[in-house]
Amino acid sequence: SPSGGSITTAGGYTYHTFTSSGTFTNTVANLSVQYLVVAGGGGGGGNQGGGAGGAGGYRTGSATLGTGNYSASIGGGGGNGGNGNSGYGSDGGNSSFNSLTSTGGGGGANMNTGAQTVNGRSGGSGGGASHWLNGNGSGGAGTSGQGNYGGNALDTESLGHNGGGGGGAGAQGGHGSNATGGNGGNGSTWLNGTTYAGGGGGGCYYNNNSGGSSNYSIGGGAGTGGGGRGSRNTQSKLSTNYSAPTTNQNGVDGYGGGGGGGGNNPGDGGDGVVIIRYQL
Repeated sequence: SPSGGSITTAGGYTYHTFTSSGTFTNTVANLSVQYLVVAGGGGGGGNQGGGAGGAGGYRTGSATLGTGNYSASIGGGGGNGGNGNSGYGSDGGNSSFNSLTSTGGGGGANMNTGAQTVNGRSGGSGGGASHWLNGNGSGGAGTSGQGNYGGNALDTESLGHNGGGGGGAGAQGGHGSNATGGNGGNGSTWLNGTTYAGGGGGGCYYNNNSGGSSNYSIGGGAGTGGGGRGSRNTQSKLSTNYSAPTTNQNGVDGYGGGGGGGGNNPGDGGDGVVIIRYQL
């Protein structure tokens, strides 16, 4: 039988799942296969309303393979952008199998000062935008056939500073609003019934100078398919009945999810995956 990766069976199919780079060795002449290639998700941007990382590119294919060895290359998730006043989360790495390559997710933007750009980075799915007083950034572009745009940011002095969600394979990242970071775009569901390549949620920061403690912002929700939740900044003034975590989640490894944005510790992107299935 063919070998390589983690081998499981379900519904009459055999699945080979690669969460790290390896080799699919085919011992069956003219083997008909279907495969999924998901790249690494982008890292989230930090510091107040940082933008979230975009999901890794999501592509599918089918082929009739001859006997021999076929490389499966897995892209790593991008690192987060830290808590500085400039920069981005890193883009995810590309994944590939049988000449099909998926593009790594775009990094989310940090809250940047001065005239520096606060737009999310482009990628398989685009990273979410951040903000500064001179304007709100726009989400990064997704790659056609692989993912979607990241969300835009919204900075309102009276309510909060909220970053955009990362794009996902199935939907664009949500825009920051008056009260929340943008939700991550949802991923897409493959033939095995599992959803992959969800975007991260945008980060948020409540303005301490804007009045009563009943006003607050919350981080954007994670996109289904491995995205990381957005976080609030630890300096935010919150109502006494609000107890959401101050830290966000990383994108999930093996799903290519984007890292959540915002806060002092934005999330890393999740590693990608290659899955091959067939019936004997």
